[in-house]
Amino acid sequence: MALLGVVGTTGATSASAATKAKSVKCSGLKLAFLGALSGDNGALGQNMVDGAQIAINEWNKGNKACQIKFDKYDSQGDSAQASPLASKIVLDKKVIGLIGPGFSGETKATMPTFEEAGLTMITPGATNAKLSTNGWKTFHRILANDDKQGPGIVALIKKTAKKVAVIDDASEYGKGLADTVRTGLGALKVADDVVQTGTDPSTAINKIKAAGVDTVFYGGYYADAAKLVKAMRDAGVTAQFVAGDGVLDQKFIDNAGASAEGSLLTATGAPSDINPAFQAKFKAAYAGKDPAIYGPEAYDCASVFLAALKAGKLDRKSIGAFVSAYDAEGVTKRIKFTATGEVAGDAVYSYKVEGGKLKSLGIIK
Repeated sequence: MALLGVVGTTGATSASAATKAKSVKCSGLKLAFLGALSGDNGALGQNMVDGAQIAINEWNKGNKACQIKFDKYDSQGDSAQASPLASKIVLDKKVIGLIGPGFSGETKATMPTFEEAGLTMITPGATNAKLSTNGWKTFHRILANDDKQGPGIVALIKKTAKKVAVIDDASEYGKGLADTVRTGLGALKVADDVVQTGTDPSTAINKIKAAGVDTVFYGGYYADAAKLVKAMRDAGVTAQFVAGDGVLDQKFIDNAGASAEGSLLTATGAPSDINPAFQAKFKAAYAGKDPAIYGPEAYDCASVFLAALKAGKLDRKSIGAFVSAYDAEGVTKRIKFTATGEVAGDAVYSYKVEGGKLKSLGIIK
């Protein structure tokens, strides 16, 4: 598979070809990233930056006359912090594309700013299904949304569960995914609660115990998921713990310790070994480390923008049109966007925590 896509029906060009072809000429152009790089869930944003940086480094190596700078804006995943950063990004006219925002809440908060400025974005991680229903022309998402992930989670849970509790963190992402799961579970859901970030989960745990559930699904991010599962185990709750892609990071296991063992996690994001060539490049760039959740998607996000540059699209308007019409292979899938900015494909992957590590269980059937 080509490193950054093959020639597609729109004439999109792979970056591997771009590094060999005649160099593009440009001056001072930038790609930007907006998302959590620090704070409780900063590992997820760092995964994205790591993936995108490889693509940009490849481009700069092969295009000496068009060096692309990569500006990174740390929102800590907080919508209130993301909004002023979005304003700063759009005012920098050298920024011709945005990789991100990383999370759903900050995407909802900042999209009006990007839309008004005509700055095209491709998110590698914001999965709330409603994001693509606002009529935003600059919105693009490179992985399947939670309306796809939710049914996969339900199928996984239904394999063994008889009584299920559903907990969410009230975030755009966590509640959106949990609501989809609630709907799909139907009568299997017998307990329900909200545990907002940083709050005591004891009330929710009491509900879980009283209902006698055998499975708990959590919609939220890894930092609070670790606190919840630790508190569950400390309270003697042995129910199967299940969560979505916001929890799918080694940091969840590191934070929860032995309490994370046996947890089932899901994602529409690609596994680390989805593309052997990319996995090898990632390992070479980051001291043998495998790409983590959203890293391959971020590489693909950057690749689409770089293909636009190779095609001679050097301004926000022409890049936006190129991205919307893009149709080429990436490392995670064939990338083609619908009129609402969604990408084709709906595979949902599952993982199990075994021996303090994430073990891939493959696609949920």
